[in-house]
Amino acid sequence: MQPPERAPAEAATPSAPKERAWLFSFLIAPEAVISVGLINGGLSYLLRDEGVNPARAASIVALLTLPHTIYFLWGPITDFFLRRRTWLLLAAALSALTLLLAFHEPLLSSPRAIALLFIAACIGVMVPAACGGMMGTLHSEVSRRRAGSFYQSGSLTFGAIATFVVVSYSERFSLFALGCSIAALVAIPALSAFAMPAQPVHKGSARETTSRIWSEFKSTFLRWEAIPYVLLVTFPMCSGGMLGLLPELARDYGVSGSAVAWINGVAGALLTTLGALAASLIPVRVRASVAFLIAGLANAVSLAILTGVSLEFLGSSGKSGSTRYAIINSLGNLPVVYMSWADGRGYAHWGPRGMPAADAVISTAGASILLAYFVFIQRRPSSIVRGH
Repeated sequence: MQPPERAPAEAATPSAPKERAWLFSFLIAPEAVISVGLINGGLSYLLRDEGVNPARAASIVALLTLPHTIYFLWGPITDFFLRRRTWLLLAAALSALTLLLAFHEPLLSSPRAIALLFIAACIGVMVPAACGGMMGTLHSEVSRRRAGSFYQSGSLTFGAIATFVVVSYSERFSLFALGCSIAALVAIPALSAFAMPAQPVHKGSARETTSRIWSEFKSTFLRWEAIPYVLLVTFPMCSGGMLGLLPELARDYGVSGSAVAWINGVAGALLTTLGALAASLIPVRVRASVAFLIAGLANAVSLAILTGVSLEFLGSSGKSGSTRYAIINSLGNLPVVYMSWADGRGYAHWGPRGMPAADAVISTAGASILLAYFVFIQRRPSSIVRGH
């Protein structure tokens, strides 16, 4: 594998400490609170309190997860006009405001509230687009692995905190007060963007910029070697589709709200964060794609390694780092949408046990097929990771 070529803007290599990989724990917080903590965390619990049955709640969760699959349509804007950290701050502020409007509605299951939550999710996914572009400028594989681990550990931690707040205080706070708490969790961590080293706004003529982006796009996606990577991020294993449905499913097993808050919140966050940080210990010589598939079968540190897979797929950031990361990450979120829907169908047809059973069977089948490919057929990393 040839080392990634650096874009002109990346010619001056900063030292590892100045790259501040640890900041990604906080930079991803706004999107994590919305996606992991609310939509895939406590929302189904709140919907159950409003009398929404699990099958319909699964469809609502799948709908609200959709922006994470299609945000490549607007996420690329974070490559242009403003610095990526500025885009991140704007996205956090606007999504927090939209959440406040959604929680001001009498019921979260109302069409207006769902529409506002959908808009908040659409704005919030600009955060990972900006983060992906910034991670793409990190110059060493070690820094990228560390950034990926901090990125996912921060996502898990802030997501779990949000889940804990939503479930624990749903009976004590009014809906709007709960929304204020969630909005604060979205907006405040985003201020850490001011500590991120400034990245220049790409300049040049429209023709030069378009030509450069098209060249980077072709080197990443329009290659035969891209096909297994696309399958890797779109297959069902490690999708986490069940996570957003577990709080609601807990009612069928008599699990209390406080237990859900601790298991899906604080305790779960501690264990999964340790797993995410442990991913940085995986030797660089072990391919991220193979490690991800093994982790998928083990259902362990898969989220952290998925970021490694995305960065392996991305290569260097170049002028279109946010654009290409948005496409890759959108594909990676596609399984969350269809697995949330499939898990809901499992509940509708076979009851509480059908939901995890459907998830386990589909995920195992997908992971086994692709693991066989990466281990026995494509033994070496492909040249797809070469950047421009």
